Amino acid sequence: MQTEKQEPIDIVLTEYPLEVLGIRNESYKDKKGVWWVQTPAGYRILKKISNSESTFKHILHATKHLLANGVNLPNVNQTRDHRDYVNLNGTCFVLLDAIEGKNPSYSIPQELETVVKGLARFHKSSKGFFPAPDTKPKYHLGTWIEDYEQQLEDMNKFYKDECGKQEPDAIGKAVIKEFPYFYERGKKALEGLRGKDYSDWVNKASKEGCLCHQDFAAGNLLLHPSGKLYILDTDSLTVDIAARDIRKLLNKVMKKAGKWNLELTKNMFRYYQAENPLTPAEWRVVKLDLLFPHLFLGAMSKYYYKRDKEWNMDKYLQRILEMAQFEKTITPVIDHFDSMIP
Repeated sequence: MQTEKQEPIDIVLTEYPLEVLGIRNESYKDKKGVWWVQTPAGYRILKKISNSESTFKHILHATKHLLANGVNLPNVNQTRDHRDYVNLNGTCFVLLDAIEGKNPSYSIPQELETVVKGLARFHKSSKGFFPAPDTKPKYHLGTWIEDYEQQLEDMNKFYKDECGKQEPDAIGKAVIKEFPYFYERGKKALEGLRGKDYSDWVNKASKEGCLCHQDFAAGNLLLHPSGKLYILDTDSLTVDIAARDIRKLLNKVMKKAGKWNLELTKNMFRYYQAENPLTPAEWRVVKLDLLFPHLFLGAMSKYYYKRDKEWNMDKYLQRILEMAQFEKTITPVIDHFDSMIP
């Protein structure tokens, strides 16, 4: 395992035409890292990229398309020989301008409106984007049915294993109690996705071009003093329909609120529709994606595959129970969804 102190930061920075006054590490996880670089002209952000070079080329190609279409992103600094990044022994590093501002708050109505409208403008600006031939894009367009079915059946195997135990532990008992409800919900969502609405949207997006951010959340956004919303992290840009991002943002906002809220959901729909109108059929796809129990299945998967080595059994149990309780609060939203579409 590489440590933060072993990273060749000084060597990477010599590739850039700037005077370095100081370096401070912001975050580090072996395959990726972030450093603040102080220069006489202000701060820069150096990022170690976890993606392969071909995938990073896709991300750069996508960010240039978004910038050209009005999305606010940090400027990419060029090297002395006019490259967008440094490749050192197969690892890519990119230097970005630091942006002044603060993370938006979902609990402040005006800021939440800015976030949702920012996501809608992001999707609108992504139209016309198609991956370049020499890149390796992240791709989810048209893969939902197969991916979701695999997730559901994967967790169903663990559920059956728990049912076969003579004395299941606390987590096993929780899974035995909660999984059947979410399994039926997942199957219902998949049944809907096999219909015409999803395939029509996929076909439309494949012809028009599209991008999803995948983590369009407050922690990856900055509100500049000018009022502009900047998107900081583009490492997960993927080719997919907008519903993916809408579902993820709705889940994040409602989790922060503690449960699903009809009026808040309706407002978010209205904010989005004002900037990037979806058809009733496309909103029905959003509904199906919200119906699928992503968060509960994710909590189960996190435990059974021990995705977080630092968590103990109590932490995993807490997450499974919390996600089960939270996911069930969406029922009124699903029941009233059609009447809430702007």
